[in-house]
Amino acid sequence: MDLQSAEQRVKELQNQLSQYGYEYYVLDNPSVPDAEYDRLMQELLKLEEEFPELKTPDSPSQRVGGAVLDMFEKVEHTIPMLSLGNAFNEQDLRDFDARIRKAVGENVSYVCELKIDGLAVSLRYEDGLFAQGSTRGDGTIGEDITANIRTIQSVPLRLKEPISIEVRGEAYMPKRSFEALNKARQERGEELFANPRNAAAGSLRQLDPKIAASRKLDTFLYNIGNPEVIDVAAHSEGLDYLDRLGFKTNKERRKCSTIEDVLKYIKEWTEKRPQLPYEIDGIVIKLDSLEQQAALGTTAKSPRWAIAYKFPAEEVVTTLLDIELSVGRTGVITPTAILEPVKVAGTTVQRASLHNEDLIREKDIKIGDKVVVKKAGDIIPEVVNVLADQRTGEEREFHMPTHCPECESELVRLEGEVALRCINPKCPAQIREGLIHFVSRDAMNIDGLGEKVISQLFAEQLISDVADIYKLTYEQLISLERMGAKSVSNLLEAIEASKANSLEKLVFGLGIRLVGAKAAKTLAQQFGSMDRLAAASKDDLTAINEIGDKMADSIVNYFEMEEAQELIAELKAAGVNMDYKGAKPVSAEESDSVFAGKTVVLTGKLEQLSRNEAKEKIEALGGNVAGSVSKKTHLVVAGADAGSKLTKAQELGIEIWDEEKLLEELNK
Repeated sequence: MDLQSAEQRVKELQNQLSQYGYEYYVLDNPSVPDAEYDRLMQELLKLEEEFPELKTPDSPSQRVGGAVLDMFEKVEHTIPMLSLGNAFNEQDLRDFDARIRKAVGENVSYVCELKIDGLAVSLRYEDGLFAQGSTRGDGTIGEDITANIRTIQSVPLRLKEPISIEVRGEAYMPKRSFEALNKARQERGEELFANPRNAAAGSLRQLDPKIAASRKLDTFLYNIGNPEVIDVAAHSEGLDYLDRLGFKTNKERRKCSTIEDVLKYIKEWTEKRPQLPYEIDGIVIKLDSLEQQAALGTTAKSPRWAIAYKFPAEEVVTTLLDIELSVGRTGVITPTAILEPVKVAGTTVQRASLHNEDLIREKDIKIGDKVVVKKAGDIIPEVVNVLADQRTGEEREFHMPTHCPECESELVRLEGEVALRCINPKCPAQIREGLIHFVSRDAMNIDGLGEKVISQLFAEQLISDVADIYKLTYEQLISLERMGAKSVSNLLEAIEASKANSLEKLVFGLGIRLVGAKAAKTLAQQFGSMDRLAAASKDDLTAINEIGDKMADSIVNYFEMEEAQELIAELKAAGVNMDYKGAKPVSAEESDSVFAGKTVVLTGKLEQLSRNEAKEKIEALGGNVAGSVSKKTHLVVAGADAGSKLTKAQELGIEIWDEEKLLEELNK
């Protein structure tokens, strides 16, 4: 066969196989037998091998390919992937409905969708071709799992329109795939996955795409990340558009015009839930109108126009065998129930937090009791109550200790607190937990330094404080169990890279009491350097809106400690950055910028800046960046493929800039 004939046949086969795959994996309505599909695939593979120049990224043959990865690259989400607020009962839903109607009026409708128990993913397409797949991560930074997403047959490699679009959805493992996987693992003597969600998450984080492909995952897409690129006025219209593009969406969705209709839908699927071929853990309710969604906006964590109803937690009875104590990084002593293993909501539970001594007294918990256990939000095990009528008389009272279980120091209860604390700064447990906190994602974010490795390093006395992390050598690490040459090199590179982090990461990582990630960023922005922050007085600190008396006292006390001063000196000597690297926000009154006091909306694709970069720069000059266009908008910056936001700005007569004009003003 000559090249021209081969090219024609390859295109025919690619189109045929793509259509057959769509019918099988998306529509669940195959039009040809499996044997015919396999025959055509073999023909395509043979032709692409013979004429490699005809192999294209969107070919059905390219579902699995490429080398095994060393690690996952980070991906910054241009539009954050927010989580949803939760509702646990009918009253929560009625309150949600009342808030919606109070904000936007009585003319509302909702879209109800099954809440798939999987892993949230984002898929990006350029000119209709699949370009990148990523995990949600912390909502702002995820991981690039493109190679693994390509292995999911229901994910189209080429859309039915040449559009550039970002879509969000859930990757999940169907029940039959989960059962087959665990059966195979059992036969090989491997540890079984606890539930389909964990199995799906583990599969998508495999460095070898062939392993991900063997797990037979699936997807449901439920949202368009950049809706301005298409002309729709409602969420339901967006879902219909995803269908037309070739995505798999969940067909059990329903539009509801009243909260009563929503409650009927929830009742129906609570009963039908066990019949589904995949796991769900609730129902998602979204306001349908995109204009009303924009009017309501979002909080820092979740949209105000959507809520997730969580199914009531499964409750089971087991025996409380013992109560164990742990010491946290701030010295708080936490009692934990050790339970006779029991299956709850798909996983085996052996431990449940009891929080503090007051809760144990309030629930009258004794060692040896029969207790009712559930998972709060289907995630965190907790003891609901004791079955006192089943007591035999052999149960034992539990008493909190007077001394720390780790270092034997006397415990104290600070004024106004229910928790007992160890206040010994040299307590090994607190040091170990502090080290784990320092390397965590929201702090210094050192890849490869998880809880197990930190505990191992601490036990081997290779680290005793966070400064020791920066003194670790190849020779020390290679001698550790389960640490190969590649792992050690990657870890040392990650430690070195963390030195360049902006100041707020370090401030949060130090674990100053009451200082969370948000407060750490505020402090870094306001003071600019570690030296200025360390020298700040209580008055300096409380002059900042977000900093109250208690937090200010905690910060001052921390920097007055000789140990803290020595630690910071060691970190400086190791080359850890001590300055804030982000843009410092200014108020509209302080700024003479054209953005001062203005509300700006960004739409379309910017070529030279990411959305987050543009947002930070505008806010640093006293502006406010909003997500939707309204009469209160002063300025719209329109990039390539700007859609409905640009149209609305034109209708309202709002000033419109292109990216070139934006950069010109930012550079001033």
